[in-house]
Amino acid sequence: MKAGFPACRQAGIPGTPKKMDIAIEVKNLVKKYNGKTAVDDVSFSVKKGEFFGFLGPNGAGKTSTINSVTGTGTFQSGEIKVFGYDVVSGYREARKKIGVSPQELSFDTFNTVRETLYFVGGYFGMKKEDRLARINFLFKELGLEKEADKEIRALSGGFKRRVALARAMMHDPDILILDEPTAGVDVELRRDLWRILTDLNKKGKTIFLTTHYLEEAERLCGRIGIIFNGKIVKLESKAELVKDGRSVEDHYLRLSELAANGN
Repeated sequence: MKAGFPACRQAGIPGTPKKMDIAIEVKNLVKKYNGKTAVDDVSFSVKKGEFFGFLGPNGAGKTSTINSVTGTGTFQSGEIKVFGYDVVSGYREARKKIGVSPQELSFDTFNTVRETLYFVGGYFGMKKEDRLARINFLFKELGLEKEADKEIRALSGGFKRRVALARAMMHDPDILILDEPTAGVDVELRRDLWRILTDLNKKGKTIFLTTHYLEEAERLCGRIGIIFNGKIVKLESKAELVKDGRSVEDHYLRLSELAANGN
């Protein structure tokens, strides 16, 4: 690790999740694009039931890490496990454990909300009656009843974000990976989504969140990792991070300045 950054807590150090409680385990991950290193020997773990924040600027390696965890992107070296399943050799089992809400929204915009969720349930092998029951549950859980039979193209940006979350939750995964889930939504809807996510976490969902809204991370997350230039430069509990009286944003900006100066 470059000089100027505090050391991150690693496996085996007090406070690290026990093996049996680990939802996501990343060891020495290296991801390259056309010879350029996007993720540089990154290691961290997320424990079962945790609300984990993964922060960093555009191009820092956040989405590359997510793609590696979810199996939508390959990586050059390292090991990733999801509840003990290797994401390469045990891809099917690992992928069933994860629901993903990506930063870039992608839908068949001529399908209705109901059709969108029904198709996702089929992809995960859910029976018809189970799909219908789950859809009705999600409509109530996420406040989508009135939008159920509208085409996606007719929805506001905020409700598209809700549908993306519903799609991620359709197969009732143990882990939700949310990449900028409140991007582009108004303040009222963002706070409503915060309430929904907090409630899901209280009910036992493990949540892995990336966000550019540092207030969002400070409000929601119990532990935070910060990544710059493909390396994790901070990894600790929120309580530990802000115990000096400075906010998550204050620490983030200080680390950003160090990174910009090559430290």
